[in-house]
Amino acid sequence: MKLIYNFSMILSEWLMPILSLISSKIRVFWTGRKNLFQNLIEFREKNKQPLAWFHVASLGEYEQAKPVIEALILKRSDLQVVVSFFSPSGYIPIQKKKLKELAYITYLPLDTPANARKFVNLMAPEIVFFVKYDFWNNVLHEIKRHGIPLYLIAASFREGQPYFRQKGFFRDQIFYFDHIFTQNTKSLSLLDEIGYTAHTLAGDTRFDRVSQTAEFAASFPDLEKWKSEDPVIVLGSVWQEDMEILIPLINQKRRYKWIIAPHSLDPKPMESWRGRLEGDCEFYSKWDKQAPCEILFIDNVGMLSSLYQFARVAYVGGGFGKGLHNILEPLGFHVPVFFGKLANSRKFPEAKISQEKGCGFEVASFAELVAQFERLEEGKHYHTAVKSAKMWVTENTGAAARIIGKLTKLEKRL
Repeated sequence: MKLIYNFSMILSEWLMPILSLISSKIRVFWTGRKNLFQNLIEFREKNKQPLAWFHVASLGEYEQAKPVIEALILKRSDLQVVVSFFSPSGYIPIQKKKLKELAYITYLPLDTPANARKFVNLMAPEIVFFVKYDFWNNVLHEIKRHGIPLYLIAASFREGQPYFRQKGFFRDQIFYFDHIFTQNTKSLSLLDEIGYTAHTLAGDTRFDRVSQTAEFAASFPDLEKWKSEDPVIVLGSVWQEDMEILIPLINQKRRYKWIIAPHSLDPKPMESWRGRLEGDCEFYSKWDKQAPCEILFIDNVGMLSSLYQFARVAYVGGGFGKGLHNILEPLGFHVPVFFGKLANSRKFPEAKISQEKGCGFEVASFAELVAQFERLEEGKHYHTAVKSAKMWVTENTGAAARIIGKLTKLEKRL
């Protein structure tokens, strides 16, 4: 299996320049990695301090890492933190933000044996964290070969994943980790079943992150004035499939003000939706604040997580498509949340739990959305949902502190 894997990685690297000519996504993926090693060499020549390396797949996993990064820096102020991304959808927005807690961000190279050796040697980290998943066999092998402490945080495993079906290539990757911090007890049970016992139930660091976001939400005086005393509904990371049931709701519920933050900033879908909406619409970037406006389209990146502070209720998109976006963001503000019917609910356990807690509401159609929405318009049901959201978030914060507490016992240098 390892020979097949390595051959596929080497072949992928060889084909990337050709495929990038015909695919814009592959072009972004490939061109972003062109000077990866040279840039890393230059960074390490100028920055020789001890280094903590976090690897994440994309933006969502970075958000899970961030509370641990912040707690680690408080514990070890001499550590520089480097984050590697696999996906451009995570790397690009974080690169633009230039976050002060990060000394450096980079793409992870394709996982060939040669690339893995070179990358780990250049990085020379004191400690390494992988977040949730996105395992790369050769990189993990090199980290282990160098004897560098390797941890997995925010792990959330499911039955049927290759690690638990049979021994061999995939399962071996689990045993590269010195300790695994899981989000839930199910993950602990699955690890126990394969004989991996170096684990701790820490919880989901996203609760820490959304609690921090709610506590230190960005200020938007223009939106405060626009909102006034009116109830606002925030539609976050919505796709076309979501808007098919949301547009009729917006047209029906004209007493609300609406904030729409699409998943994509492509103006064509937004213009199309605008043409079907009956209320006065504005794009945030072109907003004439003196003009009447019931519906605001957020046509920029970085605002959404703080916009939920204005919401009475929220809708989070992606459920009807490839994957649900982060429903914990509105719940961090104790805002009840709707989302589309999930094709694979096992991949998003927080969706099921939110329904059990009474603060999340899955809808499969416009009729279901209206019924659930109107139920929450009743004060009794609304306040119960808000209370449930608050309790659930409060009960689950502290995962980062638990991880750092355990690491302090495992790593004398911490």
